[in-house]
Amino acid sequence: MAIYYATTKPISRSSGRSATASAAYRAGVEITDERTGLKHDYSKRSGVEMAYAFDKTMKTVDREELWNKAELAENRKDGRTAREWGLAIPHELVPEDKKKNEGARVALRFAKTLAERYNVGVDVAIHSPDKEGDNRNWHAHIMTTTREISRTAAGIELGDKTSIELSNAKRKELGLGSTSAEIKELRMEWETIVNTQLEKQGIEERIDHRSL
Repeated sequence: MAIYYATTKPISRSSGRSATASAAYRAGVEITDERTGLKHDYSKRSGVEMAYAFDKTMKTVDREELWNKAELAENRKDGRTAREWGLAIPHELVPEDKKKNEGARVALRFAKTLAERYNVGVDVAIHSPDKEGDNRNWHAHIMTTTREISRTAAGIELGDKTSIELSNAKRKELGLGSTSAEIKELRMEWETIVNTQLEKQGIEERIDHRSL
């Protein structure tokens, strides 16, 4: 059985993290945080095979603008500015010819699912294995905004909090299930996307979300 790993956690100021720093590190780029003035420069880091930020239409968004807007949208000292998903990409989907990297494609499909479901901006970074570690450890980091995204003549705007970021009490008022149940559903979606692609490629291996 192929390796299954799909987990999510918020990026919040209460834990000393920022969306701008996290995005810069994941994508291997430089981003200046407009709120704090700090420059986060990870442009020399290695192992980033691909980084792509987009909206639900798959239209590219400016990474620096997106995550600065996410930071500026939150006033609380413990504000959640982003959500991150960590995904293990089955090495069976990563051929030697990286132009046909089905592993990257399944990560993008899952990111698009998140973008469409919550109307958020997503930022996908595909990382190759560390040279000293397991050479099968391909993985993806997907950051999403915690607020719905829209485009205006002035640029990106962020609106209301998405449903997955609401408290369980508020979700109950809206007739929604618990956050944990929703996350479980999304973990099953990742399983489906990956197994569908494995089958298309004629690969017998499968992943199972119940293994975690």
